[in-house]
Amino acid sequence: MAEEKAKVEVEETTATVEVKEEVQTQQDPQEFLDNFDWDKYEEGIEKVEDSKLNEFEKLVEENFVDTADEEVVQGSVVHMTDREAIIDINAKSEGVISLNEFRYNPDLKVGDKVEVLIDIREDKTGQLVLSHRKARTIMAWDRVNAAHDKEEIVTGFVKCRTKGGMIVDVFGIEAFLPGSQIDVKPIRDYDQYVGKTMEFKVVKINHEFKNVVVSHKALIEADIEEQKKEIIGQLEKGQVLEGVVKNVTSYGVFIDLGGVDGLIHITDLSWSRINHPNEVVELDQKLNVVILDFDDNKSRIQLGLKQLEKHPWDALGDEIKIGDKVKGKVVVIADYGAFIEVAEGVEGLIHVSEMSWSTHLRSAQDFVKVGDEVEAVVLTLDREDRKMSLGIKQLTPDPWTDITSKYPVGSKHKGIVRNFTNFGVFVEMEEGIDGLIYISDLSWTKKIKHPSEFVTVGDTLEVEVLELDVEGRKLSLGHKQTTENPWDKYADEFAEGTIHKAAIAEVVDKGATINFNEDIVGFVPSRHMEKEDGKKLGKGEEVDFKIIEFNKDFKRVVASHTAIFREQEERNISAARRKAAASAEETKTTFGDANAQLQALKDKMEADSKKK
Repeated sequence: MAEEKAKVEVEETTATVEVKEEVQTQQDPQEFLDNFDWDKYEEGIEKVEDSKLNEFEKLVEENFVDTADEEVVQGSVVHMTDREAIIDINAKSEGVISLNEFRYNPDLKVGDKVEVLIDIREDKTGQLVLSHRKARTIMAWDRVNAAHDKEEIVTGFVKCRTKGGMIVDVFGIEAFLPGSQIDVKPIRDYDQYVGKTMEFKVVKINHEFKNVVVSHKALIEADIEEQKKEIIGQLEKGQVLEGVVKNVTSYGVFIDLGGVDGLIHITDLSWSRINHPNEVVELDQKLNVVILDFDDNKSRIQLGLKQLEKHPWDALGDEIKIGDKVKGKVVVIADYGAFIEVAEGVEGLIHVSEMSWSTHLRSAQDFVKVGDEVEAVVLTLDREDRKMSLGIKQLTPDPWTDITSKYPVGSKHKGIVRNFTNFGVFVEMEEGIDGLIYISDLSWTKKIKHPSEFVTVGDTLEVEVLELDVEGRKLSLGHKQTTENPWDKYADEFAEGTIHKAAIAEVVDKGATINFNEDIVGFVPSRHMEKEDGKKLGKGEEVDFKIIEFNKDFKRVVASHTAIFREQEERNISAARRKAAASAEETKTTFGDANAQLQALKDKMEADSKKK
């Protein structure tokens, strides 16, 4: 150590040093050191007594520091230049530190006390090397750890923002301030905190990676918790409080009541229907709210804003009554109808069935859209339940009022195919008047399994009114009746027994089909497909067919090929039978004569024998 080295050097030369006692007693320690002749001392010219040497050691101990490496000591600024500060730590020489290490302290001046770290006692030039930055880091870690252990409040400077939060200078250490720890309410503008000095609490230290996390939110949460307990203890349903809009979501608004959050659901913001809460409120807005409800722990508080105003239905004038015409704006559309706001907060429903006289229901979107201004008639009005039903079709005459004069039975018209089912087709005669064509009344000749085989939606059809039910608002129509029934003229042409030439169109179960023309399709049973040679008719073979059945009502035609040659066979068989019968009769006569002759001969022979 420095003191021991000085002591050894002094003891080796005590015999050669002489100092007058009376002078020494009159000098103070600093004067003694200033006037001490080191040259004479080293050459052994002067002698120092033991008492003086002890005093010298004491002076060295009091005035000179132990310049050990990596040690933090306090020094004084003795001189400053444009780039450096000269620091005295009571060592053999002063140290020099760049002013860059004092950027955090632009007010540094001569005489200020600063902490420094002794990097090197002497460099190659004998200069003492110091570092203020390293000293601050070492001291800062000690102070940060102490603040964390003791949960003390520290002051820091917000340097800049970074991903997810802010960088804060705490005792010279860069600490991380998460965005969620800046305040108890969500932060929308981080930049407003940059350059500010704030108080923080050290919440986490990672010694391995030298990371420090601080929180400003933790400091105010304690105060908020106290405020929260006080507010919650005084909560009552119906109580009106002042709050600040903290957050706006699609389903509602969160209100800060002074440490306690409450929610105004979107349906409790306004008596009128709104699409989003930002139509009524905005962030940081101050407003009065009423407490509607809360849970047992009062942790979930339901608030209301519209409840502070009189319900619009209560303010609705008595002049509105059933049958009146009202105007309003379409605010909501559903499949079953549209809601019309006839006054602020007062809505009426127009059911889709009240939008048109047509019995063929469509979507409400086919008639109106959101934002439309419409006129309607009040159909029902219930002030107690605050319900109102409206109608649009009532603004026009009911087309069924004079239906008998416009569409009498037997009259022919044109209609548009709007829809079809398995059993028929719905045809719109005009707006509000639909008629039904049963599948059997579509064609005289074609056998239709489904209406889509015959028509498509949107087609225009000729129709004839078959039946009219005014009370039931039903109209029965026919399409085939608009043309002549071809089966009337085919009754003679294809009468039973007539013969026609045709080809086998399709071979089906139990027989085959043949097309006599575009209207008449005949059926040939299997047993009537046999040819004269005994073989069966095949698809495409063209031969003569005999009509064996014709039914106009059921549009049924049955034909036979076999009957043609079988009839000739039967005639041939009949002729053969007649010839055979004639031959048999003739043969019978010949045999009778022979028998008579034989009998006569026998009688003669018997008579002759008697004579003999």
